[in-house]
Amino acid sequence: MKDRPGRVAIEGVTPEIDGGRFPAKRTAGDTVVVECDAFADGHELLAGVLRYRWEGDAVSRGGWSETPLLPLDNDRWRGIFVAARAGRYRFTVEAWVDPFSTWAHDLTRRVEAGQDVRVDLRIGAEMVRAAAGRAPSRRRGPQTPSDRARLTGWAGRLETGDEEAVRMALSAELADTMRRHPARDGASRYAPELTLVVDRERARFGAWYEMFPRSTSPEPGRHGTFADCERRLPYVAGMGFDVLYLPPIHPIGRAHRKGRNNSETAGPEDPGSPWAIGAAEGGHTAIHSDLGTIDDFRRLLARAREHGLEIALDLAYQCAPDHPYVREHPEWFRRRPDGTVQYAENPPKKYQDIYPFDFDSDDWRGLWKELLGVVRFWMREGVRIFRVDNPHTKPFAFWQWLIAEIHRTDPDVIFLAEAFTRPKVMYRLAKVGFTQSYTYFTWRTTKADLTAYFTELTRPPVRDFFRPNLWPNTPDILHKYLQDGGRPAFAVRLVLAATLGANFGIYGPAFELFEHRSAAPGNPPPASEEYLNAEKYEIKRWDLDRPDSLRGLIARVNAIRRAHPALQRDDTLVFHSVDNDQLLCYSKTAPAGGAGQAGGAAVLVVVNLDPAFAQSGWTTLSLPALGLGPDDPYAVTDLLTDARYTWRGRRNYVVLRPAEQPAHIFRLDRAP
Repeated sequence: MKDRPGRVAIEGVTPEIDGGRFPAKRTAGDTVVVECDAFADGHELLAGVLRYRWEGDAVSRGGWSETPLLPLDNDRWRGIFVAARAGRYRFTVEAWVDPFSTWAHDLTRRVEAGQDVRVDLRIGAEMVRAAAGRAPSRRRGPQTPSDRARLTGWAGRLETGDEEAVRMALSAELADTMRRHPARDGASRYAPELTLVVDRERARFGAWYEMFPRSTSPEPGRHGTFADCERRLPYVAGMGFDVLYLPPIHPIGRAHRKGRNNSETAGPEDPGSPWAIGAAEGGHTAIHSDLGTIDDFRRLLARAREHGLEIALDLAYQCAPDHPYVREHPEWFRRRPDGTVQYAENPPKKYQDIYPFDFDSDDWRGLWKELLGVVRFWMREGVRIFRVDNPHTKPFAFWQWLIAEIHRTDPDVIFLAEAFTRPKVMYRLAKVGFTQSYTYFTWRTTKADLTAYFTELTRPPVRDFFRPNLWPNTPDILHKYLQDGGRPAFAVRLVLAATLGANFGIYGPAFELFEHRSAAPGNPPPASEEYLNAEKYEIKRWDLDRPDSLRGLIARVNAIRRAHPALQRDDTLVFHSVDNDQLLCYSKTAPAGGAGQAGGAAVLVVVNLDPAFAQSGWTTLSLPALGLGPDDPYAVTDLLTDARYTWRGRRNYVVLRPAEQPAHIFRLDRAP
């Protein structure tokens, strides 16, 4: 019966997101590990393969590649392939009862028991001859017979039933050749086919720097330009950043423009919020005239590339009241009973300078198409990274469609979701396609919170679809830890963000100059995470040459990240015990040849979470996680200071004084 049901049950496939409804995520060059449970009735042995293909390949008999499933413990199996290029992959597993392996296993036991196996050898010869019929007749090399010829010869040899036949029957050479041409009658294949989105390396590892272009002028009182941004590029690149993220660069609305400190009344010189997009001059595909022209922007992109920087643009799907869309497409906005357009609100906060789109509009298809066109416009200008403002206020289905449309032709485009909202909503946005995601790192300041949160983010299933990007501050968020802790607090959060996460970012120059003044200081209430004199509402002039700037520390940390592959991934994070709740200890490793990396030393980080006082304690390291034995001596080099120590065993003493050095970033090397 050719189409009989398969006997093998396949369960527990990983990575699998929500029953295969969404793809898992990896980056180009990653080694993809697929596991499953596979078992059958009876006592026969199983065999199986992992099947995979890049979606760009034609769906045909030759379109799939296969690699063997290897047994682990307790009916668990594993297959591995390398995702060599960006795009979308499909994969599944197939398993079957393996008559030849079962026969060879039983033959071994019969031979060990001294039984007559001549009949058994004849049974084996029939299976080998059948495999010869499945094998191609072409030679494997100029001096090597084809598999068909070899199998045919071996089948005849087994039929002799002598001791040499037994040796040949149990040889690794025969077993390997038979595995290449298995009988797959009654094979079971896991359904549905699963998907894997493979992004470029920048999706996995990068340092972001956020900067307001209008605040880059060296002349007090003058609006910054793209030319001023060009002059700022060596400063940003010199700190080791990979991505320069610019808030919206479009015309800013004049109707209901906000004044300084979010005042509802703007003065004649107030520039307004860049997120109030659109005016008579244009909307989401226009450039604020004070910044320059589209040619100036193109020049900035080119100069940024020369400095090793990519420009990321803000994608904020909302309008100022005088945006051309409001006049040209009134159907895209919601009306109040008095006929006015509904502005944005987050009660009790009101944003009269912003009109949200109505995604329930009868013309939702036209709206979706237009917003897709905005992304494609900036892609044509050379932008490949977008930070998306408040995506959780737009439909999941919209983002799933838009990102899929972009990635269908341009899989290298990166989308970062700025969604500070409920966990399940943040996770859903990642599942529907966002490449990276903001996190709760900003509000995780204690040892217990950091340990629990990052254990969740770096373990399956979350790590298979959610790629975190850690920000200690943003133009909207100045956490109380930074308000109260002074310069050491900023140093602590820098080290945590840059080493807990392979992707991190800072809003500067506010960060390196440790801007900590709150619009409403004190304990709640009325504590506020809003900045006093926030840059969102005014042009700032920053003293970049201040001697107490954290610029040097940032450059050192980013150089460490680039030099150590262990810090360029999130999936090897391990927390280690310290007998002081103010000290956090963790490590990352990059195994040689794994996940597209060349390998490298383990990195061990110890951070003093207390920005005010010295803290000390004894670490208790998980030595196997570091590749060390219980009595191995090993050297630790502090990559921040170049100090070198020899440690041995699990317990070692550390002391950190925040004003001098709030953290150790150790490279571990085996002692000679």
